[in-house]
Amino acid sequence: MSETWRQVCYSYDGSFAGFLTCADESFRHHEEPVAFCAPEEERISLYPEHPVETDQRRASTFYRRLKEDISPDVQRLVAHGFLTCIPERECVLWQFIRMARTLGPEVTGHLADRRVAALYTAVRHLYNEAHLLKGFTRFSDCRGLLWAEISPKNRVLPLLRPHFCARFNTETFLIFDDVHHEALLYAQGQWAIRPIDHIDFPPNDSREEDCQRLWKKFYDTIAIEGRYNPRLRMSNVPKRYWEHMTELKDELSADPSSPSLPARPHRSA
Repeated sequence: MSETWRQVCYSYDGSFAGFLTCADESFRHHEEPVAFCAPEEERISLYPEHPVETDQRRASTFYRRLKEDISPDVQRLVAHGFLTCIPERECVLWQFIRMARTLGPEVTGHLADRRVAALYTAVRHLYNEAHLLKGFTRFSDCRGLLWAEISPKNRVLPLLRPHFCARFNTETFLIFDDVHHEALLYAQGQWAIRPIDHIDFPPNDSREEDCQRLWKKFYDTIAIEGRYNPRLRMSNVPKRYWEHMTELKDELSADPSSPSLPARPHRSA
């Protein structure tokens, strides 16, 4: 970095618009953010702290210019990169943006550069987790409301939204992310993703309990004993997803520390 850039620690509200406002502020005033502090984070910095208030108009302008001045791919990587669980996420994104402002659209081809490679790896992990949860998410029915709970490492709800809103377009449903404390809600063709600290889901009624028993019975019945492969199953369906999967959560609660599965065979995929 040039010596004319002042190193600071930005504090902001933790939102994507807030991050974009910080990025705009940094390039306007030649400030190099060495850290970003969101409200839920506690950290002590030896660098000057610069509080930045979120400005939706500035954020929208900065976001639009990523596409117009650099490329749609860069804009997409920044937006999806913010959804990842990569350590020091904001600093990784800021370094990538600064590099993109210098190199232009060609920046996405610099995969040997650690700044670009780190972002690509994180976004690929995000995409993979979202893909898995399209198949691993299990819904329960509560008087016409379909609800599901997930525990992802990344903020996958924006990527799950198009899939489930199209698949259940005539339903009313809610998907709660209990790690990032937000929920996707859909009803009558309208959707929203809102922050929610906690949800106490009601117990299943007798009809839902019957449906879940039937699903478990079906899962057990289609098992092929000769193809029982617990290691392969855990590779295809990692244990961290089992907690919210109807057909597997009982196995996890029976012995959560055991890497092996019950003697009864199940389909490996």
